[in-house]
Amino acid sequence: MTEEHSSSPVVTDIPRYMPPPAPSYVAEPMPTSTRKPTTNLALFAITLLTTTMAGAYMAGVDHPLLNPSGLAHGLTFSVPLMAILLFHELGHYLTARRNNVNVTLPYFIPAPFPSVFIIGTFGAFIRMKTPPRSRRIMFDVGAAGPWAGMLLAVPAVIIGLQRSEILPLDHTAGGLELGNSLLFLGLSRWILGVNPNSVTINLHPIAFAGWIGLFVTTLNLLPVGQLDGGHVIYALFGRFHRGISRLFVVCCVLMVVVPWIIGWSYWTGWLLWAVLLVFLGLGHPAALDTDTPLDSRRRVAAWLTIALFAITFSPVPISLTPASEGPSHGQVYDVIQHPVAPHHPRWVSL
Repeated sequence: MTEEHSSSPVVTDIPRYMPPPAPSYVAEPMPTSTRKPTTNLALFAITLLTTTMAGAYMAGVDHPLLNPSGLAHGLTFSVPLMAILLFHELGHYLTARRNNVNVTLPYFIPAPFPSVFIIGTFGAFIRMKTPPRSRRIMFDVGAAGPWAGMLLAVPAVIIGLQRSEILPLDHTAGGLELGNSLLFLGLSRWILGVNPNSVTINLHPIAFAGWIGLFVTTLNLLPVGQLDGGHVIYALFGRFHRGISRLFVVCCVLMVVVPWIIGWSYWTGWLLWAVLLVFLGLGHPAALDTDTPLDSRRRVAAWLTIALFAITFSPVPISLTPASEGPSHGQVYDVIQHPVAPHHPRWVSL
């Protein structure tokens, strides 16, 4: 009787990609702080005062602290600006809290001497006390602020432009000039129905606050270090983040050196930002999970956030032109005003 042997199956290992298992985390409850936000509220109130003083100075009011009725004219600038900054920071804060990232409440930074620092603030920030669990959460927290701020900045520009006054082009007065981003230029053409480079526009303070909101978005989205843009680049490109940070610092220097060599206008502030970014550090703290990449939905959102940086960016955002030596092109924003009747503030823009 022939013994029948059962053959063992042959298993062939075919190499194939298997995504790493998502690390399991135990969501710890957010610590409940018993400390009252006294410092945060005090800084907010002081910054509201300094931005209101800045708006009053730009409206032509002398000594606004001694002139309450004149100080009130600065509210049309300070209220929309503070709302934009607050929305930006709340975007970070609420997204972080939803993802169990321990963060502080927003800290606003008032600027001393609002007659000199003409917008009355150096911005606001929140501080992460614990690292995000993954690059996906890092992206969500980093991108939420700029997009939340844009929810108010764009309507502020639209509402302010609708209330602005169009005049013939005049460069003889000189003053502080604000650059055009693609977004602001497009909104100006749409709302005003004219080429902003061929006219002078008395810019309403709400529109100026919206312009600052766009500029703040640009600065926060610089793809360097731990800025919002740095968070987005780290989440999207991982270990290539430091190289991108270094490249952009070089670009900041080149945006001053190259125009200076060929005789074009430039903003020396980019040199200051290059030094500041190096001082703050070009690296980025790692998330607890550094391997899991962004999903397809977040990758699209990340590239849209990079596009947002591109359309709000202006290579020469601010310049100062002496009187009677205006540039040969249009697009002049003069936001420092001569004293005027307190009930008729005049805001010159384009």
